[in-house]
Amino acid sequence: QVQLVESGGGSVQAGGSLRLSCVASASTYCMAWFRQAPGKEREAVASINPYANAMHADSVKGRFTISRNNAKNTAYLQLNSLKPEDTAMYYCATRRDIDCSLDQGYNYWGQGTQVTVSS
Repeated sequence: QVQLVESGGGSVQAGGSLRLSCVASASTYCMAWFRQAPGKEREAVASINPYANAMHADSVKGRFTISRNNAKNTAYLQLNSLKPEDTAMYYCATRRDIDCSLDQGYNYWGQGTQVTVSS
């Protein structure tokens, strides 16, 4: 099992920025960020492979950027131009797979970090 610990969430005004971090207990292949707001389905946000090839959901493209530092077993999510609609619990996830598609097939999850955006 891979343990994942997220941090960096908080409360911010619309238009503000946050940087989320996810530290893994071991090296990983695919890393991804998901989010879930109350009463809504879990949504894939972004994914990245060890070679820094990244995918971003259309809803966040141009505002959020996923990155990683393999030496630190850490993934990041830079959230810019935040909107109230971005308010959610953000989860880090990983899987041992050559395919890092933005789907629901991630099997290791962190505890989440809350992002709250006020207008």
